[in-house]
Amino acid sequence: MKQDIHPDYHEVEVVCVCGSKFKTKSTIKGDTIRIDVCDKCHPFYSGKQKLVDTAGRVEKFKKKHNLD
Repeated sequence: MKQDIHPDYHEVEVVCVCGSKFKTKSTIKGDTIRIDVCDKCHPFYSGKQKLVDTAGRVEKFKKKHNLD
């Protein structure tokens, strides 16, 4: 195996906006990865629907299909 061609592989902490934290390994620089959705708050795994409306897409859809 060639020396000095592989990135640094170290332990990092992943922090979700819901407050959930867990440790994993990664090649990114830094000790923390911040994410928006994890297995604790993802609708598929939690059973709760979370509506993420960016740029008024819901309103645009309702207007397009006359759903008030």
